[in-house]
Amino acid sequence: MAFTTIVSPEELHAHLRDPGFVVLDCRHSLADFSLGRRLYDESHVPGAFFASVEDDLAGAKTGTNGRHPLPDPETLARFLRGIGADDDTQLVAYDAGADMFAARFWFLSRWIGHDAVAILDGGFAAWSARGYPVTAAPSEPAREGSLSVRLRPELVVDAAFVLSHLGGAEMQLLDARAIERFTGESEPIDPVGGHIPGALQRWFKDNFSAEGTLKSREQLREEFARAQLDPKRTVHQCGSGVSSAVTQLAMAHAGLEGSRIYNGSWSEWVADPSRPIAKGP
Repeated sequence: MAFTTIVSPEELHAHLRDPGFVVLDCRHSLADFSLGRRLYDESHVPGAFFASVEDDLAGAKTGTNGRHPLPDPETLARFLRGIGADDDTQLVAYDAGADMFAARFWFLSRWIGHDAVAILDGGFAAWSARGYPVTAAPSEPAREGSLSVRLRPELVVDAAFVLSHLGGAEMQLLDARAIERFTGESEPIDPVGGHIPGALQRWFKDNFSAEGTLKSREQLREEFARAQLDPKRTVHQCGSGVSSAVTQLAMAHAGLEGSRIYNGSWSEWVADPSRPIAKGP
């Protein structure tokens, strides 16, 4: 049975030498683009391959398409084939723990049609806390994989969709950024603060427990129900389409499938001054 949302450190450890598993290290920092590679070179899960959030998990920037555009599907598939991934491979991504970057990979894998993908619950922190092995040795693929692209365009929406559905019953926009960015009180990354009119706010960190693992299915289901969120109408967004994937993952883990991601998110939205913005709670 494939893992489709999370894998525990114990489960990954049991499959560490399983040729049907391919592990990706997605550690990253939006404040230091070189940090992830440095961390990987220092220590990583044995057999894991490094995936660059800026290069492998994002496409070319135009200045108007956001800070992390969708990658070219075939380019992403070629990268995965290069590390040995086939259509039946179990992909497992991890980041530092309680972070957004493994979920970004999870979303992109599903977007190109590969559903056997999960994040390491608790990330590298949870792996290390259990005393499981780590290495600084770079990983070498045993062979070229044959993973194919079966694109699922229904998992994403674009700026035109969001603009045309503002205030409508067909879309519930959910912003994964921190509250101070949502209100416009503070904006450390993008040139303009605030949010897309009508959006609700749920910080991506609110999907994790105090221990850094994803909250239980039951707790997540209860929280989404309390917010009156319908997954079929929910469109996730954030600053650039990265942290929004955490909330989509949390919904899927709770059994609430059907939500979509506006990948361009706030960084794309504000690149066009004609698009409306709101400030405050």
